[in-house]
This record gives sequence, C-alpha cells and structure tokens, in this order.
Amino acid sequence: MSTERPDNDVTGPRRRRPPLAVASVAAAVLLAGGGGVYWASAASGGGDAADSRSADRDAAPVLSLDAPEAGPGDPAAPGDPSTPPPGIAPGEPDPNGPPVVYRASGQLPDGPDEAAVHRATGTVAPAEVARLAKALGVPGTPRTVGASWVVGDEDGPGALLKVTKQAPGTWTFARATPVQPCEQGKMCANQSPPEADGKPVSEKAAKAAAAPVLKAVGQGDAALDAGGLMGDVRVVNADPKVDGLPTYGWSTGVQVGPDGKVAGGSGQLKALEKGHTYPAIGAGEAIEQLNEASRGEGEAGRDIGGCATPVPLEGEPKSSQPQCVPSNGKRAPVTQTVEKAVFGLALSYVEGRQTLVPSWLFTVRQAPGGPGSTVTQIAVAPEFVEKPQTPTPSGDRKATSYAADGRTLDVTFWGSVCSTYTASAKESAGQVRISIEEERQKGGACIMIAKELKETVTLEKPLGDRTVIDAASGATVPRG
Repeated sequence: MSTERPDNDVTGPRRRRPPLAVASVAAAVLLAGGGGVYWASAASGGGDAADSRSADRDAAPVLSLDAPEAGPGDPAAPGDPSTPPPGIAPGEPDPNGPPVVYRASGQLPDGPDEAAVHRATGTVAPAEVARLAKALGVPGTPRTVGASWVVGDEDGPGALLKVTKQAPGTWTFARATPVQPCEQGKMCANQSPPEADGKPVSEKAAKAAAAPVLKAVGQGDAALDAGGLMGDVRVVNADPKVDGLPTYGWSTGVQVGPDGKVAGGSGQLKALEKGHTYPAIGAGEAIEQLNEASRGEGEAGRDIGGCATPVPLEGEPKSSQPQCVPSNGKRAPVTQTVEKAVFGLALSYVEGRQTLVPSWLFTVRQAPGGPGSTVTQIAVAPEFVEKPQTPTPSGDRKATSYAADGRTLDVTFWGSVCSTYTASAKESAGQVRISIEEERQKGGACIMIAKELKETVTLEKPLGDRTVIDAASGATVPRG
C-alpha cells in the first residue's frame, strides 16, 4: 500500500456525537484515576532531545490493558452507531455479532514513528473546583462529600457540581428547574414553567455560553460540535487536542437550555501529563489488527461455507425473508469501509487508570450514504502491549469503579432496587480486594430494574498506589 500522504486522506462527513443526558453521565463516564510509576518527564533541550526520546521509548514498560467494564444499559451515547454494546470497547468486535472486515477505500496516511501516552495524576484542589463552579454560576464553597468535592444544592432543586478528588477529576453538573407548587386539591400534569419559547438556541449562542466552562477546564481551544440536540437543549461537545494530536474519549459535554444558560455538563477537570514514548504502527497494520481481532482465535482463513437457509418464498418482501446463515454455523462477515484515518490519542484503561494511548481513529461506514462511526485501534507496537485477560465469569455483583480519599473508599456498582448491599475490603501490600454482598428482599413483588449504587469502605491504611481488585471476577476496578 502506498505510503504517500494524500492532501486530505479519504474524507467523509464529520461525525456528530449525540448529547449525553446529565442524569446518565455519572453512569456513563469512563472511570479511572491517579497513581502509577511508569510516567516520566517529557524530554527537552538541545541536540540531546532525540536521544532522550529514544531512551525513554526503550525504557517504556509494557502497557497492561484492562478489559472494558459497563453497567446494564450503559447510556454512554444513546443512538450513536459508533457506540458498541455494553462491555465492548471501540475497535473490538461484538462476540454476539457477525465478524467485521475493515477495508480502506483509498490511500492511507502516514503516521509518526513514535508517540507518548498521557494521563492525569494527583488530586483535584478546591481552588480548581471553585474556578469551575464560578464558570458554571454555582454559588458556594467546595465541600467534601465522600471522595468528591461538591458545590451547590445536593438535596433539593438548584445547581449541583460534583468533582471526584482523584485525577482525572471527573465532574458532573446539573441545574434543576424550580417547580411551582401545585394548588391544593388539583392535579397538575406539568408543574414546570415553560423555558423561553421552547426552541433551542443557535449553535453560535450555545458555543458562546459554553466558552467560560471550557476555559475553566483547560479546553478553551478544543474543537467544538454544537449540532447535537436533546429536546430543546443544545449540546456542545468539545474534543481537545493533546500534544498536537486529536483525542477520542476525552470530550467535555456542555448542555445549553433554551434560555441560553448552561443546564448541565460533564468532563474531566485535571490536566493531562505526558508519559512514556512508544514506537507506533502504521494505519495499514492497525487495520490488520482490527481484522485479526474480529476473526478471533482459530478463525483466520476459515471458509465461511454455503448458506443453509431455504430458497426465499415467492411473493415475500426481501426484508421478511430469512437471512443467509452459512452451513458451518458461522455468520457471513460484514464489510466496513474505512473512509478516513487519523493518528491521535484514544481513551483506554491501563492497570485501572484512565489513559490516552496513541491510536488510529478510523471513520468507517457499512453502506454508502449510511451512518458513519468511529473505530479506534491502539497504535503502539504490539511488543509493548499486553492485552486484557477475560475475567472469570461470576454471578456475584461486580464493582465498576471507585473513588478514594485517604482511608475512605467509595465503591460504585450495579444492583437491584429491591436488595440491600454491603461492601468489604481485604488488604495487602499491593492490592485491595473488594467484595460486595447482596441481601435480597424477602416476599412481595420486585420490579426488575438495575440501579447504579455506591457503598463506602473504610480501609486500615490509605489506598495510595495500591490496585483495587473486584473479588468476584478478579478484574481490576478503574478509578472514577
């Protein structure tokens, strides 16, 4: 394949990301945090810079990737064709679907020979929270609630900002609309007063309203997309560049109501730091890795075989006719056309920590004129990547994230609304193993709805850099 760089790759329409409902953000945001020992200062200075980068690359440890975790009905991006089913990472094939074959529609661009990983470290200072609260118009002083900073009204209508203390400082904001009390003795179908004229503001007005918030979180120069709508609320998604590279998975979302005020939002508050530099693979090799992962172990080169379904019935519409199923039980592969390839940084879990890893960002489309989506593939040379191990299946409840403040550990998990839960910890020098026990409701009917829950565990010693493990599955629990 040619290595000549085209003027503009093979371009396709820009993908618009759908809005994120504030109520869903806490469950949907990718979680992780601080700690780790493999991060080094960026090389600098004179003629020794190239040698320093080379030494840093040679000393770089293997990136130990974690399997993605997701709760039931993860609303990360409702209706987004690029959002895989819960538990499936971008670029990973759905094990329940047909194999996918990715094919480039034209010349692929060159990429750099090496690139660095980035992540946020340390803890969020109250001054950083106060700066964001001021931009959002939330009065009050940051106060501690569990492992988070909180500003605003937590128990009633009003504005509320929550920021986890540990990096990356995941924050969520929601502004509730005051509700007029219903007259005694009357049924009120809708107690909320109408906002403005019920029409969303223009994209220009939404970007202007979001600007102070984006500046407060250090993304004032990020690329903006204000095309998303959530009813009469316009959503501004900001995708920053880091070290001159575009990012995927590190967006800040700001929701602007029809009155022109910021109604909600989410993102990360702590600034990213540059880590080790790794040798990078090209776009063609990245596509080969995607196809290899889609084929799965033992699938390479296997003949799909003929179809075992009967001949379509005469007169039946094609959409109602049975689909072709190969005689060996394997589904025929689906081809996705790669229309554009960009080298950037994509979010991954590395030993439970949220990390931006050098990756190829592919714009793909299954059919001409159909919806486009983004698929990512890590661009770090394979010898520096340790793929995740599949946790042992377990019927026990699994922790999905945690936040720590000294000896306090807040554990988040999905559970039944009709059960009560307790969390406990078993500590060692390098790990903290979390167990979650469930006591089911006895007697009576119970609606089958999963809810995101949180339990607090008090440790014998501060967590520090120890890894948190879910005892039920043996999987690393990401920080949130």
